[in-house]
Amino acid sequence: MSSCSRVALVTGANKGIGFAIARDLCRQFSGDVVLTARDEARGRAAVQQLQAEGLSPRFHLLDIDDLQSIRALRDFLRREYGGLNVLVNNAGIAFKPDDPTPFYIQADITLKTNFFATRNVCIELLPIIKPHGRVVNVSSLEGSEALENCSTDLQKKFQCETLTEEDLVDLMKKFVEDANNEVHDREGWPNSAYGVSKLGVTVLSRILARRLDEERRGDRILLNACCPGWVKTDMGGAHGPRTVEEGADTPVYLALLPPDATEPHGQLVHDRVVQNW
Repeated sequence: MSSCSRVALVTGANKGIGFAIARDLCRQFSGDVVLTARDEARGRAAVQQLQAEGLSPRFHLLDIDDLQSIRALRDFLRREYGGLNVLVNNAGIAFKPDDPTPFYIQADITLKTNFFATRNVCIELLPIIKPHGRVVNVSSLEGSEALENCSTDLQKKFQCETLTEEDLVDLMKKFVEDANNEVHDREGWPNSAYGVSKLGVTVLSRILARRLDEERRGDRILLNACCPGWVKTDMGGAHGPRTVEEGADTPVYLALLPPDATEPHGQLVHDRVVQNW
């Protein structure tokens, strides 16, 4: 591959919304599409399924919970393409509402993947995003709902325009610690580990977009969070009113914003509409 070649990458893309995003990018993105998954057999099966549809994705192993796995992917992208044009951070987990796992364990596991691992992907891959690149962090309106259910003090912290990435990391760690100590209610947190994790992703997206403006303004990179809606998937359950194709629409829209676009940037987008924060 030439370093001049364009490349888009989707995390957690062997099924569900991630698979639909990869399929749409294969159809619409002018360049290579790399489908990633933490299970090689499932990832390669997903690639074969798209190949049977006449599409040509590439596969690369990626477990976002494993820093070395992220760095191996980064090195591959540098070597093969000289960087990355489009990053869609889709990989994530959610416990079912009736899961008997204790809340403190759900909080630890959910935050580890949805917030801390997604942040690690951003730390390793944002430096290799090329000019006019697009970064899409799949979040959820459940993050906004979690914010509404936070104490007034926590709401002010999350909404502060000068909140730093380190401050945000400390807040996410505090939630896990408070859940572990069974005091998260008293400390003003909502009873949704998934909601808090996605609140973190949305706020992280705002912080990272602000940093891109400060450090790489001339590169015109756009970074946003989005909510795909409640989609019928393994994670979303059988009652989701949306198809995976409908869920993929906004992430793909943001991934394919034209080179001269200046917005949205640092926003939470749902159904292609910027949400009030």
